[in-house]
Formats: sequence, structure tokens, C-alpha cells
Amino acid sequence: MTSPRPKLEAQLPDIRLELLEDQSPPAPSGFLRLVRRRYRAHYPDGSVSAPFTYDAVERTAMDAVVIVAHYFTENGQRCVYLRSAVRPPLLLRDSASEPVGSQLGGAGLWEVPAGLIEPAEARAAEGPQQTAARELWEELGFQLPPERLRPLGVPVYPTPGVLSERHYLFEVEVDPEARQEPGLDGSALERGGVVVAVELGVALEMCATGAIEDGKTELALRRLKDLVP
Repeated sequence: MTSPRPKLEAQLPDIRLELLEDQSPPAPSGFLRLVRRRYRAHYPDGSVSAPFTYDAVERTAMDAVVIVAHYFTENGQRCVYLRSAVRPPLLLRDSASEPVGSQLGGAGLWEVPAGLIEPAEARAAEGPQQTAARELWEELGFQLPPERLRPLGVPVYPTPGVLSERHYLFEVEVDPEARQEPGLDGSALERGGVVVAVELGVALEMCATGAIEDGKTELALRRLKDLVP
């Protein structure tokens, strides 16, 4: 039996956005599209804001999956798989604007596997699960049927201020002896990636100390600890 979702006594305010004009530039041929629109906000007391412009981005494959593959050692410790990732946008950060004492660490991160749900997959109810199985093979080297991957809580919006992307989180228990060389997706950024297995407690400590800086990875690891026996 599932527990009822906790509810706040406060309700979200009924603020309606009225689209006044789409000022988006012509769609480029790249991966992302800039969406620029003018809105007006209507508030519960009947007042209306001045028109304002809001920029966001869109892409053809909007949503993504996040997967935690795990197993138990002989002494009962749960281990999780991490993979190195190269994220070019990290190189765009300006060191001069960094808070005092922080340091830029290059473009590399430790992450759990993740990947975009392709449009054909998104049209099926089981699409996210199929994507998760595909990414599990491409990034870690485990070939498992989609039904082996189980939802890890409800989907979330990681960056709703700029992108309506939704993350579907999954967990799956794997046999370390069954792991093969990852299939990869042909991307230059996946080539040369390193796969490591660490105890869940160690991975969470890495999150706390900044050795793991990827937000979706920390959320998935914490949900695994909290939700999975």
C-alpha cells in the first residue's frame, strides 16, 4: 500500500500568464532553440502586471531519464555505479564571477547514467523505461529488459526557469559480473569515459564534500537510500 502524498495547507497562488507575443528568432539548426515571449501576469486580486519578456530554450527531445544501477557486496554494502562525463557548458563559467574561495574544476563530472527520451519513445507510456534500459547499456554496459528498471520516486523539473525538461528517475539492481563494455552512443563526449563502482555511503559523502557536483546524481542517490530497501 502506498502512503498518501503529504499536502501543504497553503495552496499555490492562481497566477495566470497571458501570452501577448511570440518574439522567438527563426529556429536554428542546432540542438537547442531560443524561445522569447512577451507575457502579462494576472494575479488573484484582479491586478495585472506590465508586459514582460521571458527567454527560455526548447529542444526536440525534451525529457530525460536518470538511472541508478546498484548491487550488494558480500558484506551487505550497497554499491552504485558512477560514470565520468564531460560537460562543455562548465567551461563557459567566468572565474571572475565565482564566489570567493570557490574554484572552477574544468568540464568533468561524476554522474549516474542519464539520457534523453527520443520522440518515438516519448509517445509510449513505457517510453521512459525503454530509454532507461538503452542508456544503461550505452553508458554502463548492462543489457537488461526495460521492465527490470523501476521508477525511483516521481519525475522532477531540474531547471524550470529556462527549460521544461522533466527527469524520470529509475533504479535497477544489477550483477557486476554481467557488466560488459558500454555500447556508447557514438558521441565524442562519451568516448574515453570511466565507469566506477562505489559504496552508496561513499557516493553520498562525495556529494556532501563537492566531489560529486551533479544535482540529478545527488537526488537519485538520496532517493535510492530513502526509498529502496
